[in-house]
Amino acid sequence: MRILLVGGTGFLGRHVAARLARDGHILLVPTRQYARGRDLQLLPGLTLLEADVHDDTALDRMLQESDAVINLAGILHGGHGRPYGAGFARVHVELPRRLAQACRRHDVRRLLHVSALCADSSGPSMYLRSKGDGEAALRQVYAAWPDGACTIFRPSVVFGPDDRFTTLFARLARWLPAIPLAGADARMQPVSVADVASAIATALVNPVTAGRTYELAGPQVYTLREIVRLCAIWSGHPRPVCALPAGVARLQARCFECLPGDPLISRDNLASLTVDNIGSAAMAPELGVVPASMEAVVPGYLKPA
Repeated sequence: MRILLVGGTGFLGRHVAARLARDGHILLVPTRQYARGRDLQLLPGLTLLEADVHDDTALDRMLQESDAVINLAGILHGGHGRPYGAGFARVHVELPRRLAQACRRHDVRRLLHVSALCADSSGPSMYLRSKGDGEAALRQVYAAWPDGACTIFRPSVVFGPDDRFTTLFARLARWLPAIPLAGADARMQPVSVADVASAIATALVNPVTAGRTYELAGPQVYTLREIVRLCAIWSGHPRPVCALPAGVARLQARCFECLPGDPLISRDNLASLTVDNIGSAAMAPELGVVPASMEAVVPGYLKPA
């Protein structure tokens, strides 16, 4: 199958690309920074193309040779606004709509879209509200196009080698005598990046999944405090974890936002943490995935050299 893989140079995208290439699919991965994804060209059947997926003309060219589209594009940080800033609107709402409309123009009937667990147009954060509106935009397009089929995935926090989650906590444990933690009591159900990639690859070729929405979560619920403590232990640097009061956490986040680059944590991230990031049911059997626990995966890549 010929697949347009949007967001293929990111953390999740690289794992999905590797899995799809192994399955024998032909992949087209657009990127605005060619150098960032150059190593992906080592995968068989993958073409890296410098292109802007927010440009309808570029999308039309790419979809002429595609049988399906997978959208993994997403951002954690963006400017402020109501109900969300322009960055969240562009990536989480306008891009999914634009992709769905382009699929309809070119009769590409299969679209797989990665949203987020707890996505909700009325959610507490810009991130969750924009993810919810992105899902709504897709459903609006496909409600008027009965021949098309969109599958939506809602993963919990995704972990794996080279993530910005477990590896960040391991680095903090290496350098800090104690780890000050905002949102320490937030509950989540992290899922392995390999399991998410497997679910996407299976759904792509399983017609039963067309038109459905799937929550992707691991087998166990943790508090953020527990995850940070475990990552410190697994990296060989056990550290005490000190929960920050809500007011101090917001001040810390605001300070991080004033620094160059993406913040370690933003006020919007804190707002997302006020909702339990927990799946409502076990992973659907048609996805063919038995989710791995953090204990089974994370020590293998965090262990000291």
